[in-house]
Order: sequence, then C-alpha cells, then structure tokens
Amino acid sequence: MAVRIFSVDEDSIASRLGFAPGDELIQVDDEPINDVLDYQFYTDSDSFHLKARIAGVEKILQVDKDTYEPFGCNFETYLGDKKHSCSNHCMFCFIDQLPKGMRESLYFKDDDERLGFLFGNYITMTNMGEHEIDRIIKMHISPVNVSVHTTDPQLRIRMLANKQAGEVLRYLKKMADAGIELNCQLVMCPGINDGEHLRSTLTDLLNLGPSVQSIAAVPFGMTRYRDKLFHLEPYTQQGAAETLAILEEFGDLSKEKYGRRVVFPSDEFFLQAGKEIPEAEYYEDFAQLENGVGMWRLFREEFLAELRRPHRLFGEKSVDIVTGTLAAPLITDMTQELERQYPMVHVNVHAIRNDFFGGNVDVAGLVTGTDIVAQCKGKTTGTTLCIPEVMLRAEKDLFLDGMTPAQVAGELGVKFEIVPAGGGDLAKALLRTGLRLNRHRA
Repeated sequence: MAVRIFSVDEDSIASRLGFAPGDELIQVDDEPINDVLDYQFYTDSDSFHLKARIAGVEKILQVDKDTYEPFGCNFETYLGDKKHSCSNHCMFCFIDQLPKGMRESLYFKDDDERLGFLFGNYITMTNMGEHEIDRIIKMHISPVNVSVHTTDPQLRIRMLANKQAGEVLRYLKKMADAGIELNCQLVMCPGINDGEHLRSTLTDLLNLGPSVQSIAAVPFGMTRYRDKLFHLEPYTQQGAAETLAILEEFGDLSKEKYGRRVVFPSDEFFLQAGKEIPEAEYYEDFAQLENGVGMWRLFREEFLAELRRPHRLFGEKSVDIVTGTLAAPLITDMTQELERQYPMVHVNVHAIRNDFFGGNVDVAGLVTGTDIVAQCKGKTTGTTLCIPEVMLRAEKDLFLDGMTPAQVAGELGVKFEIVPAGGGDLAKALLRTGLRLNRHRA
C-alpha cells in the first residue's frame, strides 16, 4: 500500500527532498503508509528512513528534521484514501429513513475510526480487524468514540443486523486495558435495549474502569419514512421517565465509585419525561455535547452570561428567528429575557414543526427551508430572518432539502442572517445593531 501525494507545501522538508504531486509514500522505517494517520504518526519523528516512489522510481531516503516539524505533503482526501463505509443495517438508522431526492452525500454511511480521531465521529467497530485496534493502541489514539447500544452480543447483532457486532465488543476491553479512553453512545429503542438490558449494558461498561470517560444515552430518531423497516415506536412520557430513572441511578453509582458521573441522559430524555434539565454542575466537563447531552443547559448559561456583560445599544431592532420545536421553549425564554433588558430589541421566535421528515424529529439541525417557508409565510414581523447555522451544511449555503438561505428569505420577503448556535454567540448576534444606547434595567 502507499498514499499518493496531491500537493507539496512550499519550502517544506518534502519539497526540499524533491517530492511532487503524483509521487507516493510507501514506508517509514518499514512501517507501511496506508493513510493520513500512518503518515502523521510515522513522519513525526526527527529522524527516519522513508521509502517512496518519486517520478516513478522507488527510493529510500534518510530524513532528518526538527521534532514536530511537518513533513509537508498533502493528499487528495483528508484521510489519504477513501472513507470506510458502514457495514451495518441498524434497526434505528436515520439515514435509512431519509426520503429520496436529497443530496447524494447525505446517503453515505461512514463507520471510520479515523474520522472518529479527526472529527469525533462514533464507530461501531464492525468493519475493524485486530490490526486496526492494535494501531489505535500503538499510536495511542484517544479518546475513541464508540456506538455501543448494548453489550449483549446477540442483541447487538440483532440491533445492527451484522454478524460481527457481538464479537467486536471484546475490542472495548482491549482498548480500555491499554489505557485508551472511551466515550460510549447508546441509541435507545423502546422495548429493545432499555429496561434490564440497559442495566446490564451500563454495568458492563462501568466495569471496564476509568478508561470509560462517558456514556451518553439518546432516544432514537424516527421519521415518517420507515416503510419496510423494523417497527419501532417513539418513547412515551412514561417510557422516557423509566429509562431516565435507570440512567440517573447508574450516574449516581458511578459518581460514588469514580467521583465522576460518567452516565449521562440526553436532554431529550429529560424533556420527554417532563423533568427539569439539571444544573451545569451535573454535566461536569460537557463531554457528550455532540449527543445532545447538556446542550440545553450550556446554551442557557452562555446566553445569560453574555447578557450580564455590558452592551450599549442605540435605535431599535426587530428580527425573526427560526428553531426546532424541541429548542423553541428555551429560545423563547432567552429572547424574552433579552427583550426585558433591552426593550429596543424585539425577537420573534418561530418554532418550526418538521413536516419534511415527520415522526419525532424536532431538533433545529434537521429543520428544512421548505418547512420554514410554509410556516413563516406572512408571519414575520421584522426585516431580517435569523437562521441558525446548524440548519445548514458546513459551507452554510444549503438546507437539507437543497434550498438556500437566500431562497428562503426571498420567499418570505426579508433579508437573512446566519447566526451561531452557541448561547453566548447568539445573544451577541441578536444584540448587534452597530449603534449605541444605554442599557435598560428593570
């Protein structure tokens, strides 16, 4: 195996050694270079032998450089090769529930441990062999984010529809014993992996010791496009409360045993069960924000902290902001407090019901332009529509349904502004007028 160079940094070690686009890196000190992780790890040394193919000729070069000095090669993809696709057919898979006709990239299921290291993605380990686990341990890639769901081998095979799903659970212990930190995810399906199965899973994971840094439990997401898929029903308030009680019980136990909570229910479990979101101290270092654990509390704390800072505004401002139905009560509460302190600013919150996906989809990140237009037509009160950046892809130019922010704003007859998702940053964006006036205090 080898990785092909796409470009070479100017004045880098690689350029001085004569590397050019199209050349290939083969080995460093007899270690094969298969992807960007191998490249970064093995070229990090201050001295090594490099086997490469330059202008079609295989050579072995002695490389001497400063420790941590970049070698200077770039590759066509950020991984150096193709992403590893998922080999599972999970009963709760959200991608399997997408309607037809969306962007092609949305249908790709990745299950790549390298993306976990680079971007924090979660992996199931079903397409990994012993050598990938050994590489994680050798390179001490940590933490590793794992979608566990259950530690019952047969149930995991059933949930993931993959014969390897049970066998690879042993990798958890192997990594934990080697000191690799693990963040675990449990996608909860009512009547499948909750109840006593959940108790068993939490017991097994906590028994792996302090290497398990956190365990997040989230209810599965269901759209209206589940034809011919495994039949699942969303959590009822009672079911959410019962599952929450188990998670809280084990969180308390781990707090006593390790001095850390470790087990965290997602915000959705508290909201669906009709329970108060815990205070910030409950979430410790907010290790599972990407799973919706503590986002509600952190947003509130940051928003209110920004309001406590001095802001001097002048003139009046009236804007509209869209959000999902899950976050709407929080956004409304925060903007009302903003208006109390700054009565010259008016924010009209639109809770967008997700008709595009249907089911129990209620998060802001899955709101589409189609639903915004349908539900905000004739109801905007300001001249600017604030669109949270989480509703758009990374380039901030497209909703999931392919509409652009400009198209949405045009349909509604307003200007648009893309606003940040964090509480403090959103508060600043809503207060930004470019003019000055004394702050109002009640």
